[in-house]
Amino acid sequence: MRHGMEHRKFNRTSEHRKALFKNMITCIIEHESITTTLPKAKEIRPLVEKVISLGKRYQKTEESRRLHIRRQVINQIGNKMVEKVLTVLAERFSSRNGGYLRIRKTGFRYGDNAPLAVISMVDYVKPVKANSDE
Repeated sequence: MRHGMEHRKFNRTSEHRKALFKNMITCIIEHESITTTLPKAKEIRPLVEKVISLGKRYQKTEESRRLHIRRQVINQIGNKMVEKVLTVLAERFSSRNGGYLRIRKTGFRYGDNAPLAVISMVDYVKPVKANSDE
């Protein structure tokens, strides 16, 4: 029976898995789009959405009660991208009630045939590289 087995283990220790997720959450917030395996993308999406929801809740609370929410975000992603979550992303998704990320399947990885996916923000637009031939 599989009672109480909610999440994937990825053949890693709990400390390694927690560090992996923290790193991936930070990368998604920083770059707004990353390529990873499909199971990792599916596992990381609810964690990132909770962090963005914390940022939205931070915007709505009064100044004297914001410290706890800030510390919750720091606990999830570290100190690096906290300001972006609490200001930029919270304002961008203020009118949205969830579903901040999109997972798109992109095929299979050469070598081990692992299913790949791109996980990105819903309103993310891929930047166009400038032509250097001018």
